[in-house]
Amino acid sequence: MQFKPKMLHCYLIGGSQDVEHDPTKFLLKLTTACQAGITAFQFREKSNLVEYDVYALGFQVRTICSQFQVPLFVDDNLELAQKINADGIHVGQKDQPIEEVIQAAGNDLMIGYSCNTVAQVEHANQVQVDYIGSGPIYPTKSKADADPALGVKELGHLVQISQHPVVAIGGITPAKVPEVLTSGCAGISAIAGIFDDLAAGMPAGPDNPVSQILNCY
Repeated sequence: MQFKPKMLHCYLIGGSQDVEHDPTKFLLKLTTACQAGITAFQFREKSNLVEYDVYALGFQVRTICSQFQVPLFVDDNLELAQKINADGIHVGQKDQPIEEVIQAAGNDLMIGYSCNTVAQVEHANQVQVDYIGSGPIYPTKSKADADPALGVKELGHLVQISQHPVVAIGGITPAKVPEVLTSGCAGISAIAGIFDDLAAGMPAGPDNPVSQILNCY
């Protein structure tokens, strides 16, 4: 699959830990999000599942994303990404060195890279990644080891110096999307900003957080 910046417009991230540590409820909400029109999904499983169950869950995620033609990224697990035939992988600053991932992935996977400082963005400019993720923009509880909030102004600075499309993440609710987009970022990533207000089976519409985000473009 070839990367397109519009994939970042409404980029959902998550795993069963974001839905009461319940894989079944997580898959139901993921299906609902795909039906509502998310433009990409990143499988980030942080529950205490055994490796076999993570892979089994990953295959189910792959099936759902394929059904709705939603690009699937895997967080920081190249082996899992390759095993479930994901479309891409996302690499953090504390994960496997980005150069190693690029070499191992070849042309088979789209690659995202977390960059939250000027130095990190300048490094990303020197490697072949498809997009960078920057944040948190606002304080967030979705990631225990999150950096301090950047704010929209600093996000705009990172967008200006980046040679890659930037997707913003961290504490972004649908109501905050218009402000974040003033930075010039290519899109919005959300975890709690979608999962917390998305009921399984909720149709697309004014109450659906996915629809609320997409309507900002």
